[in-house]
Amino acid sequence: MTARALDEEELARLADGVRDGRRADVSRAITLVESTKPAHRAAARDLLSRLTAGDAVRVGISGVPGVGKSTFIEQLGTRLTAAGHRVGVLTVDPSSVRTGGSVLGDKTRMARLATDPQAYIRPSPAAGTLGGVARATTQAMAVLEAAGHDVVLVETVGVGQSEITVAGMVDTFLFLTLARTGDQLQGIKKGILEIADVIAVNKADQEHEGEARVAARELAGALRLVHGKGEWAPSVVTCSGLTGEGVDEVWQRVLDHRGHLGEEGLAAKRAGQQLDFTWSLVRDELADRLRRSPGVAAIRDDVRRRVLEGEINAPVAADLILEAYDRD
Repeated sequence: MTARALDEEELARLADGVRDGRRADVSRAITLVESTKPAHRAAARDLLSRLTAGDAVRVGISGVPGVGKSTFIEQLGTRLTAAGHRVGVLTVDPSSVRTGGSVLGDKTRMARLATDPQAYIRPSPAAGTLGGVARATTQAMAVLEAAGHDVVLVETVGVGQSEITVAGMVDTFLFLTLARTGDQLQGIKKGILEIADVIAVNKADQEHEGEARVAARELAGALRLVHGKGEWAPSVVTCSGLTGEGVDEVWQRVLDHRGHLGEEGLAAKRAGQQLDFTWSLVRDELADRLRRSPGVAAIRDDVRRRVLEGEINAPVAADLILEAYDRD
C-alpha cells in the first residue's frame, strides 16, 4: 500500500468490501489501520467512521512461550466455526527490529483454522511500542467486527507488558499455564493473576491429567488471596489443546464471565476501554510528533553526545529536548 491518501471512491469500495466480509478487503483495511504513515492514519479514521462495529465476544489469550497457545486457539476456533461462529484471530507478536514486521505470525501454526472459510487469522506486529499495539489491535478488532466476525481472539506472546495492554481491550482475559513448570505460584506474576478472568492449565493429557488438576487447585487457592469478596472469582480449569479435552469448558467459563458482567457491566467496561484508548492515541501521536520535530532533530545529535560524554544528565537532556519541541 502506497503512502498516498485514498480518495472517497476507494474508501467507499473498501468499506463495502469489509461489510461484505471479502477477505482481501479485510486484509487491506487492517493494513491501513496498522500503518503509521500520516496519510494512512487519516484514511483509517475515515474508513472506521464508515464501519459499524459489531458486538463480538472479545477474548485475550496469553501464556508463557511453549504453553501451547496456537494449538489451543486452533482447537477452540475450529469448534466455534463448526458451531456457526465467525472467528477472527489477531496475534500480537514482537516486531522485527529491522523491518517492523511480525516475526512469529506464522499461520502454519494454525493450519486447519487458517484454511477455514469462517475464520480469519492476522499476525499483527507490535510496532515497537505498547501504544502501537493498542492502536493497531483495537482498530483491527473493529474491522473484523464490521466484517461479521462475532468472536475475536487476541493472542499475545506472553512476555513483557503486552498482556496488560491486551487485557485493556478485550471483554475477557484468558491465561494459559502448564502443570509441569516447577512451582506454579512462583512462575506466575501476581499481576497476571489480577487481570486474568479465566485460567486454564493446558496440556492436561492423559498421563499429566493428575498434575494438571493439582496445579489448578493450587492456582484456585492463590486466586482467593488476590481477589476480594464480591468480585468475579476467576475460574481455573484444565484442558488439552492437543486432544480438545476441556476446551468446551474453557469457552463456557468465558461466556460465564461475560454473563457475570451483564449488558450494563460490559458497556461500562468497553466505555472505559475507549477512554483509555483515547489517551493511548494521544500519547502515541505526541511521541510521533516529537520524533518528527525539526527543533528536536536539530539538537538530537548534540544532546546525545553530551549525555554519552557525561556533560549533562538525563533530566537536563530531557528538558532540552522538550524545550526544542515546544519552540516548534
